[in-house]
Amino acid sequence: MRVLQVMASGRHGGAELFYEDLVPALVKAGTEQVGVIRPYPERAAILAKAGCPVTMLKFGGPLDLVTRFKLAKIAKAAKPDIAMGWMNRACKDLPKGPWVNVGRLGGYYDLKYYRRCTHLICNTPDICDYVVREGRAAAAVHYIPNFCPVRDEPAVDRALLGGQAAPVLLILARLHPAKGIDIALRALVEIKDAVLWIAGEGPAEGKLKQLAADLGLGGRVRFLGWRDDRSALLKAADVCLLPSRSEPFGNVVLNAWSHGVPLVACASQGPGKLVHDGDDGLLAPVDDAGALAAQVNAILKDRALAQRLVAGGRQRTAAAFSEAAVVERYLAVYRAILA
Repeated sequence: MRVLQVMASGRHGGAELFYEDLVPALVKAGTEQVGVIRPYPERAAILAKAGCPVTMLKFGGPLDLVTRFKLAKIAKAAKPDIAMGWMNRACKDLPKGPWVNVGRLGGYYDLKYYRRCTHLICNTPDICDYVVREGRAAAAVHYIPNFCPVRDEPAVDRALLGGQAAPVLLILARLHPAKGIDIALRALVEIKDAVLWIAGEGPAEGKLKQLAADLGLGGRVRFLGWRDDRSALLKAADVCLLPSRSEPFGNVVLNAWSHGVPLVACASQGPGKLVHDGDDGLLAPVDDAGALAAQVNAILKDRALAQRLVAGGRQRTAAAFSEAAVVERYLAVYRAILA
């Protein structure tokens, strides 16, 4: 089986990270993968190292007709069984041919971009339901969750990031209002002694730094920028936070579970359904800084609770969200589509 994997999105993001995880995993599972991406050499290097040939294309605006022509030429030469587009831009440009076009959705996207796709893969049941409500046949809509690999890298030196003695809270997120990082900063006021690491970049960075200063948290918050060492950060953290106002899936849930870090999340769309409150993580209402702080404090004060949540998260990962389980689901869907 040969799959053309087309990712035309940005340099950083949750879907982009999962693309970099899934394509090598599919190669490792014995399937041929051909990558087409925007000109990001770091991503190309990851694919090449995994044994996936890759081509970089511009994927510009509506007037960029060259990319669509080149993508069609690449597909014709690669002769894939399946051409899989990741999100809107890639799916609208997928060429038609003797292969099957499949779109991968990680959000509630406008389906006008997926007219060239005969099958859709969604990473939550709720997104599947949305797609069916929008008129797609249920038989052509498939649910497959994400997974999060644990990298073979040591924990970061907490002393270098100001958390050698205090409890370390970790946020892995784009700095955007939807991610609710402002709520986490307000919650930190009620969490004594802890420090907060925020790994990510985005348009809200300036406002968040100003809020941290206004709240008197300057010495307890570290803005780390975009980081490629997710595992190293998670291995050093005491609690992982996901304070999002809107989160279709929530890769951070899997990050925490697979790395054995207690999780506190706001009950937005994805985490609210994914997390079993009290068993594998703790939930707080969206936009409630006080409740978020209370849940974090409960974990920091009760080691038995923290250990129970970690054990629950590991069990959930092993049952349904491991690399092996998710890769097998992709292969099963691919086989079903081709059959």
